Parts: sequence; structure tokens; C-alpha cells
Amino acid sequence: MSKTEIDHISGTETTGHEWDGIKELNTPLPRWWLWTFYITIIWAIGYTVFYPAWPLISTNTKGLLGYSSRGQVAAELAAAEAAKGGIIAKIASTDVADIAADPELSRFAIAAGHSTFKVYCSQCHGSGAQGGPGYPNLNDDDWLWGGTIDDIFTTINHGIRFAADDDTRISEMPAFGLDGLLDRTQIEDVASYVLSLSGKDHDAAAAEAGKAIFADNCASCHGEDGKGDISLGAPNLADAIWFYGDTKLAIMAQVNNPRHGVMPAWGPRLGETTVKELAVYIHSLGGGE
Repeated sequence: MSKTEIDHISGTETTGHEWDGIKELNTPLPRWWLWTFYITIIWAIGYTVFYPAWPLISTNTKGLLGYSSRGQVAAELAAAEAAKGGIIAKIASTDVADIAADPELSRFAIAAGHSTFKVYCSQCHGSGAQGGPGYPNLNDDDWLWGGTIDDIFTTINHGIRFAADDDTRISEMPAFGLDGLLDRTQIEDVASYVLSLSGKDHDAAAAEAGKAIFADNCASCHGEDGKGDISLGAPNLADAIWFYGDTKLAIMAQVNNPRHGVMPAWGPRLGETTVKELAVYIHSLGGGE
């Protein structure tokens, strides 16, 4: 019979094990901890029996309950699709203006259009549709091709200067300087006149000279008063909204060798129903006519 040894410092019985003069105290784990540990082992074994758990070569154990988180998500998505299927079908068969006038369809279309906008449109127009240099702000009321909901639908559906679509919105401003239609002095004068239209600082004498140049070369699209023509996609030059900049140099650059933005025709890619939803959402931002 081995003799029990008591550690003289702690007063605790030792196990008899000793390493380099250090003796192991006999302090077993609390019973509640051991029972908790045993329960977790039992629970883990039960989990592997009833739920998917062990990986195999090309699959995994399915468990007695046949539960699958992927299957549950798929079922929930299928239920959601079924729930909205009726309203999507209604949107597909309804004119875009009538969608905007129907509270239920409008709410659904705005929510769906907002999601689509974030995926396909925000890269150019900004997350808040505020636009940027060369990309129009969709929140204001200055529309190149018209701001009615039908106009917006057509623009999204067929794009801007999108060569692959025969019905795309298209307009081309001549390169007055690059093509030799105007010399530098004339371009400076017409730029000064354009600045005067919106009340910006300008050279009055140059603007007076530029007025006649504008009338001969620009008024046919931008109008005699410079307020533009939405049927031609010609911007209003008499307000405070500028596409490529409102400085004299920026205006001269555009007159000399204009930039022409391109927007894809989203109809073939997204489908007419989604384009309707986009049009309703953009129109709802407040700038539409």
C-alpha cells in the first residue's frame, strides 16, 4: 500500500507523480464541469447522427433528419419568387406610366429598380444618382432626351449613341475647331457668349461677337436663347447645370472637339420588365417631368 503524501505548502494530497522535484497535486476537475463535458460529447454524437456532418469523398453524411441549410434557403427563395411572381407578371403587362400611377406596382417597381440601379447604373451615375463630369445627374429636372417616364424608359431601353441598337438616342455635335469650322478666336468668342447665357463672368465684347457665331452655328440645336432642345438631346446652356464643366476653357474644349457620351441599350440585357422598374425608380427621384 502506497503512503499518501500531503503537500506541506497547500495541504493537498499529491498523485505521486514528480518531475524535476515538482510534485503533481491531486486536484480533480469539478463534477459539474465533467458532466457538462460529457453532455457536450453526447450532443455532438447525436448531432452527427441526425444532421449532415461527416465529409466523404464526393459528398457527406446526410443525417437521419435529412436537413440541409441550402435546401432551406432554396425553399425560401422559391417561396419569395412565387409570392412576387404575380406582381412581376402584372408589371410586364402594364404600361410604364400606368405602373407609376398604381401605388402597389409603383412601390414594388421602385424597390426593384433601386436594386437594379445599384448593380448596373451607379458606376456611372453614382450611388445616389447624382452623376458626375460627363454623367448626368438624375435627380434634377434638366433632361437631355426628356424627363417623362416614357422618355426615361426609351432612353434606358435603347441607350445613348449605342451603335448596336437601331433605335438608340443619337445626336452629334460637330468638332468646330478640329474640323476647321471655326478658328480659335471665334471659339473663344462663342464660349464667352455661352457663359453670358447663364450669367457667368465673361468678356462682354467677346460675347457680343460670339452671339452672331452662336446664331449661325449653334442655335439650330441649342435654340436661339440657348435653352436646348430635348428632342435632339441638345443641352440647355442658359442654366447652372453643366455636363463637362462651366469654365471658359471647358466650353472651348467642348466646342473645339466635343465629347459624346455613350450609354448601353439595357433592354436586350435586362429585359423590358426590369427596364420598366428602372424607369419608375429614376422618375421617382424627383427630377422627372
